[in-house]
Amino acid sequence: MKVIVLGAGVIGVTTAYYLNEAGHEVVVYDRQAGPAMETSFGNAGEISPGYSSPWAGPGMPIKAIKWLLMRHGPLVLRPKLDRAMWSWMFKMLRNCTAERYAVNKSRMVPLAEYSRDCLRDLRAATGISYDERSQGLLQLFRSKEQLDGTGKDIEILKQFGVPFELLDAAGCIGAEPALSRVEDKIAGGLRLPGDETGDCRLFTERLMRICKERGVTFNFGVETGRLVPNRYRPPGSVKVGDKIISVTVGTKSVAADAFVMALGSYSTRWMSKRNIHVPVYPVKGYSITLPVTDPSGSPVSTVMDETYKVAITRLGDRIRVGGTAEISGFDLTLHESRRATLEKSVSDLFPDGGDLSRSSFWCGLRPMTPDGPPIIGATRYPNLFLNTGHGTLGWTMACGSGRILADIMSGRKPDIDVSELALSRYD
Repeated sequence: MKVIVLGAGVIGVTTAYYLNEAGHEVVVYDRQAGPAMETSFGNAGEISPGYSSPWAGPGMPIKAIKWLLMRHGPLVLRPKLDRAMWSWMFKMLRNCTAERYAVNKSRMVPLAEYSRDCLRDLRAATGISYDERSQGLLQLFRSKEQLDGTGKDIEILKQFGVPFELLDAAGCIGAEPALSRVEDKIAGGLRLPGDETGDCRLFTERLMRICKERGVTFNFGVETGRLVPNRYRPPGSVKVGDKIISVTVGTKSVAADAFVMALGSYSTRWMSKRNIHVPVYPVKGYSITLPVTDPSGSPVSTVMDETYKVAITRLGDRIRVGGTAEISGFDLTLHESRRATLEKSVSDLFPDGGDLSRSSFWCGLRPMTPDGPPIIGATRYPNLFLNTGHGTLGWTMACGSGRILADIMSGRKPDIDVSELALSRYD
């Protein structure tokens, strides 16, 4: 069948790849000049199944207040008269219980582990390279209190068979030798040896080229409009037999058999035109990228600075430093105070690794659900599918999400249970 995929970030392009692998005719549309030009462009570079957790959890409201009062806190709230913002935050707070945290994490970890395995298979099948490394992730604790608070996460890692290592300062230095220069700042760490790293933008660009060689059509720099159903009914009254037949592209209408919404945070606006509520809200993240000046003083893989919730990742001859959760709607303003937080974290832990004076500064909008897991599957229009809401884990979950959706659309049973990832879980 002919499938139109809306969005050419890492989620849209991996979806196109797996749909093509399943034998479908695939056409991709994106308003940007090329792939991975928005949220996939400058993320932290982690492929981190072991670190896949919902933000909503026990104690989060108290932590949020503390972070908001910190000069270099990981959370920023810029209040707006925006009903969607307050509704999303209220729903997130409702998920800050131990019971809901456990359920939501149990939905995220299997998907993330599966996705990492799909990425490895894709890499073996295509030979794709993207400054990748398979040397794990180190969650670094600066205080004993942080180290002692890992118990619940470790129990869940054990439950799903995710390998981990609880390390003292010496163990952290063994995993990341450059940390020997700042040993006094380390209380311990949690290492996840199965996690990987890589440049999401580079991966997406190169996978697009592979897709094009295999017959996928990409259309860039085009504005897509509304989804057109086969019959018009009052809002919300879709009935059996109703489906989407086309999408407007510029001044013309393009028909297809099925449609995939992979527009990240913008999926919500699009779906609202068909009176379908998608509880995804943009949470802005920032990154800086700096050239490596001293390889021996740089990270080997990814170090997650737990104090500032900042990830410091080695990508070839560069260091990517990513973090901050800023709730400010669709605002893409680059705030220098956020750069200061990223610079503080990397200069604290890797003072000799890279040249901050030559760093580039970026921000992007992470599409977040209030409970944590993404939304993958059909809508009440049986040929309109969603692949969005991955939050900070789009790179981690991209390949698994794309393959799962291709299986669903092809009438195949996915390799893992994804029944709780559908939009219907919010009904």
